[in-house]
Amino acid sequence: MKILVTGAAGFIGANLVLQLLKREPKVDIIGIDSLNDYYDPSIKDYRLAEIEKEAAAHPDSTWQFIKGNIADNELIGQLFAGFKPDIVVNLAAQAGVRYSITNPDAYIESNLIGFYNILEACRHSYDNGADGVQHLVYASSSSVYGSNKKVPYSTDDKVDNPVSLYAATKKSNELMAHAYSKLYDIPSTGLRFFTVYGPAGRPDMAYFGFTNKLIKGESIKIFNYGNCRRDFTYIDDIVEGVIRVMHRAPERRKGEDGLPVPPYAVYNIGNSNPENLLDFVQILQEELIAAGVLPTEYDFDAHKELVAMQPGDVPVTYADTTPLERDFGFRPSTPLRTGLRRFAQWYKQFYTL
Repeated sequence: MKILVTGAAGFIGANLVLQLLKREPKVDIIGIDSLNDYYDPSIKDYRLAEIEKEAAAHPDSTWQFIKGNIADNELIGQLFAGFKPDIVVNLAAQAGVRYSITNPDAYIESNLIGFYNILEACRHSYDNGADGVQHLVYASSSSVYGSNKKVPYSTDDKVDNPVSLYAATKKSNELMAHAYSKLYDIPSTGLRFFTVYGPAGRPDMAYFGFTNKLIKGESIKIFNYGNCRRDFTYIDDIVEGVIRVMHRAPERRKGEDGLPVPPYAVYNIGNSNPENLLDFVQILQEELIAAGVLPTEYDFDAHKELVAMQPGDVPVTYADTTPLERDFGFRPSTPLRTGLRRFAQWYKQFYTL
């Protein structure tokens, strides 16, 4: 089996590659990532080093990393032509709601042009009667739900009112994938991830950013005066969901008109248990102290600031994972405290505090 993973040095991408190497008896993986400096590149280097160690332990499988941008159409075309992947997992994207407000160009390049290049490459993988790509799995986001009031969020809900450019690009990915599935019979599955966290995660996420600030003695801002709730989903649960989904593509079939019924699906992957931000901060501080990241006498109250909602944010995220459970017999279940404990222990080790 040949698998192409874009965003392979990213948080989800790197963990996916690690698990594929561990679990698949024989697999050929190519990872591509631009290694941009949106956040500390040393964390990406760390993830890639972990992959190299895992790959060395599995000589029956192969791993190759390419530094490159999926917005480079020529590079993507050459990659598909040479490697001929069976499965494509597109995780490369410019992430972050707030960054999209000040740096929109990055989102258009990666999330729209880059994803278009992936779709076109999948389309042409069938040229001249070739088997081509059997399943395209791609990252969407809980952000597509925007300011929807109904919870939990269901994939049956309308998501026509994004509140950030990031959310708009992710909804666009779903629409583009649907069109290509219909026109070219490309099996595709979109995964709406809900607030992914864990060791070696993204420093722009709240749990990581809070820790960095607290270490420096700076104040942390808790938005919407602490009245936000987030469906925190541990990285191992996310990867488990991705692996189960990628192995079972939507079925190709013809409709009554003789044309392909789009082999297309979208699922939520979330913990289905939204946590209040103040409770989340309380658990985080307890685990940071337990791991020795912060001293036992640390005065958290002196470093907390309750502030208004930020533009682009939403008050709650809450995943309905019923379809995921129905189709794949799986739902994320790692408790928040367990996940934050593992993060705190990794943080202590990575930064050698």
